Amino acid sequence: MKKFFGEINKGEVILSETGKIVNEEWLNNAIVRENVILDEYVVMPNHFHGIIALERTSVQSNPETTHRVVSTKESRTLKPNSIGSIIGQFKSLCTKRITTFDNSFRWQGRFHDRIIRSEKELNNIRAYIHYNPQKWSKDEFNTD
Repeated sequence: MKKFFGEINKGEVILSETGKIVNEEWLNNAIVRENVILDEYVVMPNHFHGIIALERTSVQSNPETTHRVVSTKESRTLKPNSIGSIIGQFKSLCTKRITTFDNSFRWQGRFHDRIIRSEKELNNIRAYIHYNPQKWSKDEFNTD
């Protein structure tokens, strides 16, 4: 996997211009969508981890993602305010900005999501994300 988003130096992520865009657009999710709550996240050199929560609103009947809407390809019809539509829009906004200076940029076509069901699980995932840069040398996505 190409390291579009940056490098790891002494356990810390040093973001490239592409990584800075991904970081900015991730944070914009909570600004432009009143039902989105962002939690722990990290932009890694060639992938991204983040916890996102959806508050129930009158517009939204079911915030959970089904297997049919996990793909973020444009050919799929995504339910508004679903994780799939939010991630699809996030990837699209990033791509539009990044390809103005790097036409080789590509996201993977799908993403992995998981419903966090307990405080213990939430804290374990937060710790995994937080310490991910320090464990880069052992990361499955590290191609060095």
